Amino acid sequence: MSSTPSNKFLPSPKTVAIVGCPFSGGQPKLGVDKGPIHLVQAGLIDQVEELGWRVVFDGHHQFEDISPPPNGIQVNDTGDAAVDTLNASIARLRSPLFVAQVCENVASVVQAHAEMGHLPVTLGGDHSLAMGTISGTLRTYDQACVIWIDAHADINTIHSTDSGNIHGMPLSFLLKLNPPAPSPDSVLTKFDWVSHLPAERLVYIGLRDVDKGEKEILKKHCIKAFSMHEVDRYGIGKVVEMALDHVNPQRDRPIHLSFDVDALDPSVAPSTGTPVRGGLTFREGHYICEAIHETGLLVALDLMEVNPALADAESVRQTVTVGCSLVRSALGKSFIYRYVHCLHNCLLFLNGDTRSYVDFRASTWTTCNVDYQ
Repeated sequence: MSSTPSNKFLPSPKTVAIVGCPFSGGQPKLGVDKGPIHLVQAGLIDQVEELGWRVVFDGHHQFEDISPPPNGIQVNDTGDAAVDTLNASIARLRSPLFVAQVCENVASVVQAHAEMGHLPVTLGGDHSLAMGTISGTLRTYDQACVIWIDAHADINTIHSTDSGNIHGMPLSFLLKLNPPAPSPDSVLTKFDWVSHLPAERLVYIGLRDVDKGEKEILKKHCIKAFSMHEVDRYGIGKVVEMALDHVNPQRDRPIHLSFDVDALDPSVAPSTGTPVRGGLTFREGHYICEAIHETGLLVALDLMEVNPALADAESVRQTVTVGCSLVRSALGKSFIYRYVHCLHNCLLFLNGDTRSYVDFRASTWTTCNVDYQ
């Protein structure tokens, strides 16, 4: 059952473009490149079509022909201490040329779909891909804001990263927090294409594993973040409202929702690369998606970091199922059909396996079953 308010930015017929990105180059664990394939095989396209969307899907192969360049980066002593320090930081990055090339390709694909009035749904793949997806969105909707759902901040710079894994760095490139390239042939020039996202148009929900350097970055740049502490304290409804008030106070900006499944508690989504206990519940994750859909402002969606190689078959099935369900919720699937506007004097109660309501306005009680699956 779909609950679909009009979207302020998308034309009719409403169209979703599924962008499959089988990419794992931003981190070292094998298997995350298989996430998009599992999501589509689980029936995601049919599920989205059942919500009334037209679906465009060009397959998973549009990025596979990009060959990874050699990962080794030659670092020469220049005699300039600052440049040598910068070059040493660059040398720690894992596969930066490969990541930059793939993400630039992704940006072009997302941009092309957005310009055609489609809503790109990008299936990852690791979260470094968000450099591309968000850049593609900003090229089309330059006033867009980003709601980033994640256990991690993914905002390490080339200086603050310990691992060099770029899936923990995409936002530092989008916010232009890294230093300028020291020379025209520097690896950093390969990221010049990345669009600029102003810090005030970024908000986090679900953080609970943030590096020390990232905490300093968030504080220095006044980036709004709602950790699991705030979710526990205020409830997810209030947190989403406060998040929207920060990045979209007039409710007039396009929204790019970037959802890493590790934002969910591992009991909900176990098959992911960097699980952290104490995450969002099943309903909290879905509420976020439902609430963003209800704004009528969603123009792009990422679902990232489903990794079918990191758990048993049942855990993989569970995580893939939850991933598909999150996408459906962001596109209008309601777990409970809402009679909010037409049943002012009704009491909702649970009756067996169905929702039922009793209308006290009638002289006799009228009970109607409501599908909430």
